[in-house]
Amino acid sequence: MSDGPFHLSSNSFEPGFGTGNESKPWNWMLFPFSSIKADVENIYAASIGHGVYGIDAGGVWSKLDAGLDDQTTVNKLQLYSGILTACTSSGLYTYSGGEWSQDGLAVPCYQYLELGKAGYAATEYGLWCRVGSKWEQIAMPDRKVYNFINLPQYIVAGHTSGISMYDRYMDDWAHFELGRAVTGLSVYRGRIVAATDQGELLVGDTRGRFDRISFGKMFVFNVCTLGRTVFACTDRGLFRLANIRNQLALLPVKTGLPVTDVDMTGGSLYMATLFQGVHAMEM
Repeated sequence: MSDGPFHLSSNSFEPGFGTGNESKPWNWMLFPFSSIKADVENIYAASIGHGVYGIDAGGVWSKLDAGLDDQTTVNKLQLYSGILTACTSSGLYTYSGGEWSQDGLAVPCYQYLELGKAGYAATEYGLWCRVGSKWEQIAMPDRKVYNFINLPQYIVAGHTSGISMYDRYMDDWAHFELGRAVTGLSVYRGRIVAATDQGELLVGDTRGRFDRISFGKMFVFNVCTLGRTVFACTDRGLFRLANIRNQLALLPVKTGLPVTDVDMTGGSLYMATLFQGVHAMEM
């Protein structure tokens, strides 16, 4: 991997960021970005307290604010079939025709996945499912669910007090109270790996126990899977999980900046960072 070689021209659109005529690095917008999604034509980045932005192939930034209140906090972005979806403090929104519209789910939302023809959302009030246009609450109504992943046998959910797993074969939930909120989830070599609100990396042992793995004072913001690689987004940079001599290790991908989220398209990684804009790396 190598640092992305391009610095594209960008036009200003917000007061205080220039006249709009000068050339700037393509990642010059230095809001604290928390989520990023990319397709072949655009990059989308959600900032903490400043809305959602799009960056086109020419490096031009635009704020995607039509239909989305300025006070709305955007927690997570997703892309399905070219449709951008935002999980927000006021519900689930989709972006189409240059405007945001609420998807029918009006409770605070933290994650959204499409599985087959159904949509699933992690919310302030448990897990919800949409078939057609109707949303229904399906599990854990008394828990704030931050994230979930879909596995062949299980649905794994991270919430305010730990991890819960739904066994499709047994039609039953198992709850693992860990004493911390689990915000990021992935699977590495058959084991669940999780990020907590305390910056910890948790690794399951396949028997219902979770070990805390320490890497000095590193704070882990998120873990996510892109292709066959599991990434850890941390305050020290972006790392990939590896197994060295039967021990979990973090191998550096991009260091020296706090990475909060990552996505990949067209052979490049795109990273959302705190106060250092959006960065790219060629794979």
